[in-house]
Amino acid sequence: MSAGRPRAVAAVLVGGASLALAACGIPTAATPTPIARSAVPYHLLDPAPTSTTVPGSPPEVGVSEQIFLVAPTGHLVATDREVAVPASLTQVTGALLAGPTATESASGIQSFLSRTGVQVTLDATTGVATVDFTTDPIQVVGPDQTVAIAQVVYTLTQQPGVTGVTFEIAGKAIEVPTAAGAQVPGPVARADFGPEAPLP
Repeated sequence: MSAGRPRAVAAVLVGGASLALAACGIPTAATPTPIARSAVPYHLLDPAPTSTTVPGSPPEVGVSEQIFLVAPTGHLVATDREVAVPASLTQVTGALLAGPTATESASGIQSFLSRTGVQVTLDATTGVATVDFTTDPIQVVGPDQTVAIAQVVYTLTQQPGVTGVTFEIAGKAIEVPTAAGAQVPGPVARADFGPEAPLP
């Protein structure tokens, strides 16, 4: 075979490849031109939505729940607290034990409960919530003790499905005072604390 024949074959192959690319390649233009909607693949017209949520990440916002503090009049007053979702009875009670904000304190609102550990369980059959404090959160004496118990009762019975409350300290059931002046084992409900109810 002569030296010129391979060059001729190569030229033919290169020429054929150029023709093939020109036949099936994307046409070029000097300036951008619009593409007809019918020529665009459907998945590019309506792409699937993307999510920026990372699995297992904590919620970005909480949910507003009502707790009951003590107004200057001595009556309960409702205020809102943001609790992480899903809100539990323990979380709501913990928000109550955290007490008033600086702004609320400046306006005379206070709490007769001190911070302590707490665990709340609910008997779904009876609607009774059992509040188990790590230590006694009531550091007041006299009638203020009744108001302190009312704070817990009103806060928990504000939650769906809770109709009454019993109290424990370190797993041991305790009696609590009511507005009638009696010490009772519970369960107690809002009706037992009528004089402490929020003013209309």
